[in-house]
Amino acid sequence: MSSIFLRIATPDDVPALRELIEHSVRELQAGWYTPEQIEAAVHSVFGVDQQLIDDGTYYVAEIGGQVAGCGGWSKRGTLYGASHYDHSRNDVMLDPAREPARIRAFFTHPKYARKGVGRALLERCEEEARKAGFHSMEMASTLPGVPLYVAHGYEALETFDVPLPGGQSIQVRRMAKRIT
Repeated sequence: MSSIFLRIATPDDVPALRELIEHSVRELQAGWYTPEQIEAAVHSVFGVDQQLIDDGTYYVAEIGGQVAGCGGWSKRGTLYGASHYDHSRNDVMLDPAREPARIRAFFTHPKYARKGVGRALLERCEEEARKAGFHSMEMASTLPGVPLYVAHGYEALETFDVPLPGGQSIQVRRMAKRIT
């Protein structure tokens, strides 16, 4: 397999990222969430967060020129959710001296699952957050993502439900790690 190439996402990537995210969620989250939860999540909480692209903290992973995954980190208060998901927006800048940076919006194309894409993105995000002065990271992980984050030193803090349209919700786990 070709090596993983990471680059900063641009607005031109948004259509391909939307397609990747929908494909990733529908295939890789099956068995963890019901089909109804997955469809409600695809049309609400999951998706591209334009703020991450604007901040230059969202990355595209490519393998052999193909989009294999995406993910980013944030210096803002929003813990989860796409740009169009209003329930969780908090664009206030975080204080690196006392608040954790956020791991955000990680998705892998099913064809490249368990081939190092998530790890490469996570390592890049931690490195960049450290350079920006952050000492810890925090996220709201979907249940299928928990094993990746645990394998990289993240600890589960709590499990909570994220509201979705149609009275649905999905469970996620808030996780954290010190990076310095």
